[in-house]
Amino acid sequence: AKGLLALYAARQNTEGFSFPADNEWQAEMEARFPYQETDDQLRAITAIKADLESPKPMDRLLCGDVGYGKTEVAVRAAFKAATAGKQVAILVPTTILAEQHYATFRQRFAGFPLEIGLLSRFRSPVENKETVRRLSQGLVDIAIGTHRLLQKDVKFFDLGLLIIDEEQRFGVQHKEKLKLLKENVDTLTLTATPIPRTLHMAMVGMRDMSVIETPPEDRFPVQTYVVEHNDELVRTAIRRELERQGQVYYVHNRVRSIRYAVERLQKLVPEARIAYGHGRMGEERLERLMLDFIEGEYDILVSTTIIESGLDIPNVNTMIVEDADKFGLAQLYQLRGRVGRSNRVAFAYFTYKPEKALSEVAEKRLQAIKEFTELGAGFKIAMRDLEIRGAGNILGPEQHGFMVAVGFDLYCQLLEEAVRELQGRAAPVKQEVELELPIDAFIPDRYIRDGKQKIEMYKKIRAVSQLADVVDIEDEMLDRYGRMPESVSNLLLVARMRVLAQQLGISRVAIQTGILRMQLAAQAFLAPAQIEYLFRQTEGQLRLQPNKPGTFVWQQANSNPLTLAREWVKLMLGLLEEVPKEEEGNGEIQSANRP
Repeated sequence: AKGLLALYAARQNTEGFSFPADNEWQAEMEARFPYQETDDQLRAITAIKADLESPKPMDRLLCGDVGYGKTEVAVRAAFKAATAGKQVAILVPTTILAEQHYATFRQRFAGFPLEIGLLSRFRSPVENKETVRRLSQGLVDIAIGTHRLLQKDVKFFDLGLLIIDEEQRFGVQHKEKLKLLKENVDTLTLTATPIPRTLHMAMVGMRDMSVIETPPEDRFPVQTYVVEHNDELVRTAIRRELERQGQVYYVHNRVRSIRYAVERLQKLVPEARIAYGHGRMGEERLERLMLDFIEGEYDILVSTTIIESGLDIPNVNTMIVEDADKFGLAQLYQLRGRVGRSNRVAFAYFTYKPEKALSEVAEKRLQAIKEFTELGAGFKIAMRDLEIRGAGNILGPEQHGFMVAVGFDLYCQLLEEAVRELQGRAAPVKQEVELELPIDAFIPDRYIRDGKQKIEMYKKIRAVSQLADVVDIEDEMLDRYGRMPESVSNLLLVARMRVLAQQLGISRVAIQTGILRMQLAAQAFLAPAQIEYLFRQTEGQLRLQPNKPGTFVWQQANSNPLTLAREWVKLMLGLLEEVPKEEEGNGEIQSANRP
């Protein structure tokens, strides 16, 4: 945490470049956008422009679903930086995506005196060399490229903004080079499914974050099916798409057997025109194939996951994925995002081998992709991925796996505490509370049958720190499992008591029939007004116990423990809401507790 925060603190303390406010060109370029911006898009654009205009280097994560207009936000940021005389580097994971961005930027900036360069494998070595030369002399304003941009020969004349598309697709070595590039450069990272590590850092407060959740108009959620693979289903799905003049992606992620997949499909739908592509093909051949597919020369494209990032072909609205259980959650989500990019309803079939026993993690992933079909689910998918995989070692290269030694939740908690401490914000001390109640407070098997779900619930209840958390858990339980038995209601009552005791500095509450004792923690105190309130509300029955500093006794003849516990909760709630606690450190008040 120290090393990481040092990096972020250094960024906060270095003076970056403060970009000027928008000019007429900016307004003119933005007015050409052919669609109506969504509210989230406008909010993200405003936040990014404010970051660019401030002297601190920006480090913002822009989280938005596939096809939700992140590229347009990047276009506007790049234009602002380039027209202020700074260079912009746009880093993308795949060559095809680099080509697509290059075309988009050229089209949006047509008529403005900005030079856009492309560095990728699809360009000849001579063209790439020329672009690198022009870049180092400041003749290229915006450079778009794959990790070719990170190679040693690439030198920028005056880099002002770095835009990274789908950061999780870059390896650790690339990220180390990016760190050096980022030092005092404004950085904007675009992602549809932020990797857990990045997401967690944004949540811990080391990066700023904008989320685009509103779908563009005329968008429908992708109909998602997780099914055993069967030929009849594949045939029907493909024919239905072809009948509406659409095209199909068929993902077969093994280069060695991709031709067999094509032959099998050709037998199933003889009338379809099928092409196949993978990353080991020559660049020109692959580019030609993609362009032909975009122009409608083929009906089905059988490919490996090279189609995963950023390809935008609105006419493709059915996708079939073989062996979906072998993909990561973010990958499945990215793949699904390749369809449904127009105003037609799209279909995605995630298939696995018949009668195959899926691993628990694979099952969870497929369940999550099926669950989150609504538009804008990318952020939720990332949150679920964070649960399934853990945040990864935030500093090192390991991107997966729970923090083996301490468990993920505790690791995140420790990290958060370390961050707060280093930022000079004292972590709130959690007062341990001892509760002695002769009541049944547990979750019976007949209420939650699944052992793992039951443990999850216990963990949630144990972790509550506010009364609102208890209400949320109560709603969730009613929603998922129905009416609560008494023992579960008692468990939530105990959780409420624990929260109230922590907030009031009470270390122990012991209840028996007709009598309740509560003990204040060593450093805690109650103000005179609070003691007076308690005395008044209980009609003098709650008193300080002689010879025991900070201990109160409340006697209610024949009251059963459960009734007393509920009465105590009511009393403490009233105390918190109605009587303001006076400033600590006042000697008179401190001694008011002492008999």
